[in-house]
Amino acid sequence: MSSAFIIAMLATVAVGGVAYVFLYPILSGEARAEKRMRGITVAEIEARRARKTPDSGTSRRQLVEDSLKKLEERQRSRKHPPLSVRLQQAGVNWSKRQFIIGSVAVGLFVAVLAKFLNVDILPVAGLAFAAGLGAPRWLLNYLKKRREARFTTELPNAIDVIVRGVKAGLPLGDCIRIIASETQEPVKSEFRMIAESTAVGMPLPEACTKLYDRIPLAEANFFAIVITIQQKAGGSLAEALANLSRVLRDRKKMKAKIHAMSMEAKASAVIIAALPIVVMVLVYLTSPAYIELLWTTPLGRTMLVSCAGWMMCGVLVMRRMINFDF
Repeated sequence: MSSAFIIAMLATVAVGGVAYVFLYPILSGEARAEKRMRGITVAEIEARRARKTPDSGTSRRQLVEDSLKKLEERQRSRKHPPLSVRLQQAGVNWSKRQFIIGSVAVGLFVAVLAKFLNVDILPVAGLAFAAGLGAPRWLLNYLKKRREARFTTELPNAIDVIVRGVKAGLPLGDCIRIIASETQEPVKSEFRMIAESTAVGMPLPEACTKLYDRIPLAEANFFAIVITIQQKAGGSLAEALANLSRVLRDRKKMKAKIHAMSMEAKASAVIIAALPIVVMVLVYLTSPAYIELLWTTPLGRTMLVSCAGWMMCGVLVMRRMINFDF
């Protein structure tokens, strides 16, 4: 009896335990509560993430597109900058008034020199106009291109300084100040202006965007785009700038390769353009009376001016053929 009673009690306890495990959560509503909690904590959160992910990606992509659009509009608006901006791009300390006074002085000097050589009044006026209007602007463009070439050469090194500094844990502002004190001109002065602009409260993307106003190059525009997008949309600045440095160096290599491949065509153009002048000088040295008819008779002067015009057209055509824009 005792053993049968013990077996019955153990069976009852076992059945009661199994019933408690399986039936109590259903009867008490605990299973429904747990199911609801799982639905809230897992399914609902995943659904919210699924709903938010496209929106966040779309907003980031839209932010990048807006930044690029603004920079492109700024680039198109700066294709014909005023004289004050061009003086700044050339890296000279002249004011607009000083440049105009210097242009007038050059024109007057050429006019006085031509008049002293007994040149007629119309050629004197033409020479004075060409010297006063063309020579200073040619000098300005030459200084601008020389400064841009130096900037293109030094910019990848400056970007490498930023990449190494960011990887070492330095803030971007400190990296820019290192460039402003350690690199070569004109990168040194341009990054000093960026550092000074940010020191007085200007946002860094806007300060970098103004770099393109002073250095109208694609390389400066690339740098401004990378900084602007990284500041607004986030991302790895070191990786983005490392890619930019590699792109700039590859562009420099491609430019040097194109320059080397086009040197033969440039030499041919120089020879063809100089050949008539050289022949004219040699004929004048051997037979002056024969060649003097070109500038002593009206028909000769007309022919000389016409030939000079056609030669200029040929030189410009050859220049367009051998200059590659990329």
